[in-house]
Amino acid sequence: MSTSPERTAEPVKSDGSAPSNDAKEPVSPAKKGPGLYLQVLVAIALGVLLGWRAPTVAQEMKPLGDVFVKLIKMLIAPIVFCTVAAGIAGMGDLKKVGRVGAKALLYFEVMTTIALVVGLGVVHLARPGSGLHANAASLDTKSLDATLAAASAGHPKAEGFVGHLTAIVPESFFGAFTSGEVLQVLLLGVLTGMALASMGAKGKPMLDWLGHATKVLFTIIGFVMRLAPIGAFGAMAFTIGKFGLGSLKNLFALMITFYATAGFFVIVVLGAVLRGYLGLSIFKLLRYLKEELVIVLGTSSSESALPRLMKRLEGLGAKPEVVRLVVPTGYSFNLDGTCIYLTLAALFVAQALDVKLSLKDEISLLAVLLVTSKGAAGVTGSGFVTLAATLAATGSVPVAGITLLLGVDRFMSEARSLTNFVGNAVATLVVAKWENSLDLQRAKRVLDVPALGAIALEDDDHGP
Repeated sequence: MSTSPERTAEPVKSDGSAPSNDAKEPVSPAKKGPGLYLQVLVAIALGVLLGWRAPTVAQEMKPLGDVFVKLIKMLIAPIVFCTVAAGIAGMGDLKKVGRVGAKALLYFEVMTTIALVVGLGVVHLARPGSGLHANAASLDTKSLDATLAAASAGHPKAEGFVGHLTAIVPESFFGAFTSGEVLQVLLLGVLTGMALASMGAKGKPMLDWLGHATKVLFTIIGFVMRLAPIGAFGAMAFTIGKFGLGSLKNLFALMITFYATAGFFVIVVLGAVLRGYLGLSIFKLLRYLKEELVIVLGTSSSESALPRLMKRLEGLGAKPEVVRLVVPTGYSFNLDGTCIYLTLAALFVAQALDVKLSLKDEISLLAVLLVTSKGAAGVTGSGFVTLAATLAATGSVPVAGITLLLGVDRFMSEARSLTNFVGNAVATLVVAKWENSLDLQRAKRVLDVPALGAIALEDDDHGP
């Protein structure tokens, strides 16, 4: 991929001309009208209002959100392939590739384990399911079957650890791009990058092509992101119209517990990692990623902001070859929010059904979750499917009990996606610092003045 001087030093003017030599401060490209952040916020508010006042009409808005997420998902596979392959090939040293990958996986495993334990501890303290005294035999599982079928459509998951490993290998090279499995595309990207790295100068034409293809894909993402307000409006209107504000009353305690736990994990746990290891503020990072966070909030999918996250992290000074390996990998292996949800939801169901779990049962549940949580994709509905698979695997809690969550699972998916998103941002910065591939001084400058890091993203959204 071609290299260029640091964009934050010499921003391009909105008319395409070069900046004058006497420019003292970097200036963000001129924007017309409200920014994407404000547009999506307004769209979400309008969606909530429509869902509240006209629920029948609001439910008809569902295709707007579905189409936007499908447009993003359509581009995820080629973006992951191109960025991972180019990132690995750009490293040149295959030993470095293995080292970065091993460090990333080690960090992912530690943090997801902490997330599982935090969720387990909180649900014991809050006990949101106590007092419901539900009967598993009397629960209607027809809606559960339909929900699981819809959530897992197009995303078949093999059961067990061996099943997850074999599912990583696609049926064919091009089949990986149509299966919707990010792990399969990631495998192809890693193999292609390793092959190009071993070819040396002979692989440069292909590496250049990958660089151009990546540029085209990010430009397309820029076009698609202009539809983010419409997608967020449709998704939020459908959610409120379908389930209603009043539907939250019975399970409000679980929702509050989950949101509070997710917030605690982001602010305290991830904040401590970021401050302790890098000397950076989690609040400044959240401010820097505010547009992406609002997009994730509106669509309930962390994948919808994956391409922009990579550009944002590169804008912070993390080397592209590290960012483009760690971020896609984290979307399959570093799902902190999903892990918190799984432990909270599993213990909530047990409490609601008056199922007494021994310490051995809970340890067994955590052990299974350490495996099944790695198979959960970063898309809406995957956490629900993984929860069902986990309860079925352990046998200690009736699977039918998750019908209690049907009304509010959709409302909790936003917090899952947001936590997953922030967790992957922090993970990438940690691994980059661990690899001496992070310009820490630049990161501090950009987080103090977010406009500095936004210039590169603006260039990719609107063209060079």
